[in-house]
Amino acid sequence: MLTISSEKYRQNGVLVYSEADKVKIIYDGLLAQSGAAQVYAHVGFGNNWTKTSDHKMKKTRKGFETSLPTPDDAILNIVFKDCADHWDNNSGQNYSFVVTP
Repeated sequence: MLTISSEKYRQNGVLVYSEADKVKIIYDGLLAQSGAAQVYAHVGFGNNWTKTSDHKMKKTRKGFETSLPTPDDAILNIVFKDCADHWDNNSGQNYSFVVTP
């Protein structure tokens, strides 16, 4: 079973957890609280942000949500942006999660 350490960003409105063969991302952070109509998760892996991709998030009652394929044992990095190109990057620290099988 996949384990993701996600509690440290809960106060920022960022939750990440494993769901079957996917990683579920829920975002109710700064951009959502500021009224963003659309939010995207910009995702990369490892210390060098390899294999980056953008994921359009769906608006739900919890905020914005998306799922992505389960990564191998890695560091999962996420930042968020809205359609006005405003970013939430955790004050330049990114949202980084340790993923272990």
